[in-house]
Amino acid sequence: MSGEAMAVGTTLDWYGCATFRMRTGGLTIFLDAYIDRMAGAAGPLDEAGNHVTADSVDVCDWVVIGHSHFDHLYGAERIMANTGATLIGSYETVRIMEQAGVPVDRMICVAGGETIALGAGVTVRVFPSQHSCVWSHSAMDQPDAVCLGDLGVTWQEQRERFRQLGLHLAGLGPAAAAHLRSSQVGHSDRGDGGALVFLFETPDGSVFYQDTSGHWSGVLRDLRPDVALIGAAGRGNIDGEPIQGSLAQFVARQADLLRPARVVLTHHDDWMPGFSVATDIEPIRAELARVVPTTELIEIGYLDAREILPRQAS
Repeated sequence: MSGEAMAVGTTLDWYGCATFRMRTGGLTIFLDAYIDRMAGAAGPLDEAGNHVTADSVDVCDWVVIGHSHFDHLYGAERIMANTGATLIGSYETVRIMEQAGVPVDRMICVAGGETIALGAGVTVRVFPSQHSCVWSHSAMDQPDAVCLGDLGVTWQEQRERFRQLGLHLAGLGPAAAAHLRSSQVGHSDRGDGGALVFLFETPDGSVFYQDTSGHWSGVLRDLRPDVALIGAAGRGNIDGEPIQGSLAQFVARQADLLRPARVVLTHHDDWMPGFSVATDIEPIRAELARVVPTTELIEIGYLDAREILPRQAS
């Protein structure tokens, strides 16, 4: 373990979308793996002003995937090839990665209920979750937009709406179409594969990670992490139904369930122009201050190496 790694506590580097590099206890853990961007999209840049890609990752111990959509999983196959990492993800995530050439014996299938020892006194608990109601819109709104209706929509209708969304994304232009083609590292017709959330216990404290705006209320209400990474994109999904309200209200409602000291947002940059938006976080900040005034919202820029938990004395 290097002196630099020991000098600080648990840190986060944001790679855009819902992808972070967490360093804790001397471990390097990628939360999701979507780093590559289509031309013109937001994302981290290298010294030459080019988009950073997953090919540049050469140090990683674990890759933890929230669900199997391309904007979360694409890149994991290269991180796995370039490092000795072990991947944790849903059965669908593991199936896709096996199809992309990742050895099965370097992956752990989870569905919720598992606790995995990562080493260096770090563990992760896995919980079942929900994906945001991405089928309910063709483009994302700002977090203060109030959305109503769409209750009781059947699985069949959701699938048809999702198909239409796929056509919309492919029609955003040549750059989007090329990116969508290149990011399909394995064929998947099983949707998100079952969204998951994670609670990391580290020597410095606990970190909750979520990569899409959905949850089961009963699963979250007693977790009490020190820091919560909360999805802030699209229309929130609460217990299987779209929120009747705004994204800002969803984030605050979830923070009220978790009661963390700090919140970090995920998935809130303009990662695919024409579908995503550059999120104005002020409505989220205001709603958090109203509902959970003791919780601090931390803004993290790309590759900030922000300390989210101070090092605890041994």
